[in-house]
Amino acid sequence: MPQLNSGKTTSAERAGPPPLQAPLVLTMGEPAGIGGEIALQAWLRRHEAGLNPFLMLDDPQRLQSIARLHGWAVPVQAVAEPEAAIALFDRALPVLPVPLPAIPQPGIPDRLNAPAVLHAIELAVTLCRNGKAAAMVTNPIHKAALYDAGFGHPGHTEFLAALCDTPRPVMMLASERLRVVPVTIHVALKRAIELLDADLIVETARITAHDLREKFGIARPRLAIAGLNPHAGESGSMGKEDATIVAPAVERLRAEGIDARGPLPPAQARAPCAGYDAAICMYHDQALIPIKTLDFDSGVNVTLGLPVIRTSPDHGTAFDIAGKGIARPDSLIAALRMAATMAAHRTVSGTDVGNAQ
Repeated sequence: MPQLNSGKTTSAERAGPPPLQAPLVLTMGEPAGIGGEIALQAWLRRHEAGLNPFLMLDDPQRLQSIARLHGWAVPVQAVAEPEAAIALFDRALPVLPVPLPAIPQPGIPDRLNAPAVLHAIELAVTLCRNGKAAAMVTNPIHKAALYDAGFGHPGHTEFLAALCDTPRPVMMLASERLRVVPVTIHVALKRAIELLDADLIVETARITAHDLREKFGIARPRLAIAGLNPHAGESGSMGKEDATIVAPAVERLRAEGIDARGPLPPAQARAPCAGYDAAICMYHDQALIPIKTLDFDSGVNVTLGLPVIRTSPDHGTAFDIAGKGIARPDSLIAALRMAATMAAHRTVSGTDVGNAQ
């Protein structure tokens, strides 16, 4: 694995992932957030960052307005078919139009635009599943605005899982030096401990190992299984969960031929800089604190277990800076690059990706 980025663009980074036969597809996200700004900036840095062509699912007039406001020389061109994006990308940002009924105001979400936000996500899944897009990258959404419009899913990932008929999506946060997967996600710590069992750990690790092979090109993934308690329970003196829940899960994974090691004291599960390809963590902050500390601006959210490739910037809508032109596109650029690399690995493997069995 590469070491922590020095901040300089290397020749390999400039070269970017291998060319793809179909474009990536990028959703609009919440129109009142920074999604449009970082998308335009990513296009401006397309050569420097070695980006594969991507197709925006957005309102072309909105993007043109943002570009004019900030003086960014980004020609925005509507296209009728995704195929046009690859030839067009070098000279203009291709956009498959998704009209917005209300003019977005930076920092102020409007429920009238919620159907268009959801339609862009649905369209991205359809384009990926029918082969017209190589992978999808999603800009951040604002769940509260969607709930006001009748959105019936806990979040972005759950909506994608429903669209793909996938019962168990898995969230991975990835950067140059670290890949982490939380077994339990957006629940209180007390509830996370209540939910944790060997079956959940095994299922999460199994899906992770499968997608590391098929989407990341790692022939034999090495998983660090973090313990729940400090020092992995220290022989039961700090809790018995590591011995009664985590250790049996590791044994089952190893019996299936998965290179899983643990339960490790959480401070030792420093994958991959400690010789692992991903760390399986027991709860949300156990996974997110280290990766946010190491690489706050360039972390990528990856959804594993889907029949499509989906990445996303590891940040939110940033309403506080929306419309100011100061949002950094680093995480989006990293998400675009990772999506392209994953799509290239899947093409080489020739495997239909989905839930690991």
